[in-house]
Amino acid sequence: MQIIPAIDIKDGHCVRLRQGEMHTATVFSEDPAAMAQHWLEQGAERLHIVDLNGAVAGVPRNELAIREIVSVIGEEIPVQLGGGIRDLDTIERYLDDGITYVIIGTAAVKNPGFLHDACTAFPGHIVVGLDAREGKVATDGWSKMTGHDVIDLAKKFEDYGVEAVVYTDIGRDGMMTGVNIEATVKLARELKIPVIAAGGIASVEDIRELVKYENDGIIGVIAGRAIYEGTLDFKTALKVARGG
Repeated sequence: MQIIPAIDIKDGHCVRLRQGEMHTATVFSEDPAAMAQHWLEQGAERLHIVDLNGAVAGVPRNELAIREIVSVIGEEIPVQLGGGIRDLDTIERYLDDGITYVIIGTAAVKNPGFLHDACTAFPGHIVVGLDAREGKVATDGWSKMTGHDVIDLAKKFEDYGVEAVVYTDIGRDGMMTGVNIEATVKLARELKIPVIAAGGIASVEDIRELVKYENDGIIGVIAGRAIYEGTLDFKTALKVARGG
């Protein structure tokens, strides 16, 4: 199982939010590319980047910082990116820049045709991000709840050809209250494509618990605030994730 460091970019800086609220941003680094280099040196096998300003605006806002990250990482490990991706031109540009996987979230829910077109145009590169509370999907930076059942929607998108699902329990994200293991496992068991868990990782105990379900299709977990604040030691987490 992969431990995937999150680099959330707001105004060119590496930050973390609580439950997606922009005004709760804590700046952890002025230099996202240096942070990416740090996680690479620590042994990360994949990076998760979010353009927070882009997610709010609906268009990319931190492309320079993202390009700098990719230039540092090169082709050593895959980089997945989400936030403000609403059209095929943006996807193509990011893939040309060296991003491996593009994560489509709100746009996938609001405009499934766009997701379908993206999967057709860029097979193997499209990941869908589903954010949910109590089994229902949320959109627009989690500000709007929909009536969509997360499992039903994930199955539909699986049929479109998405590469994986990033599943976030939005009640827990940035709160370090532990991953919603039950909901994540339930989703993974319903799908053939892999699931990446997100939201609420607090300690190595969360990793130990998730690893038990790797065979159910949970291939990775995104770690944010916990690895920046030190409640989760990254190298220890890697060791546990690899069965150590």
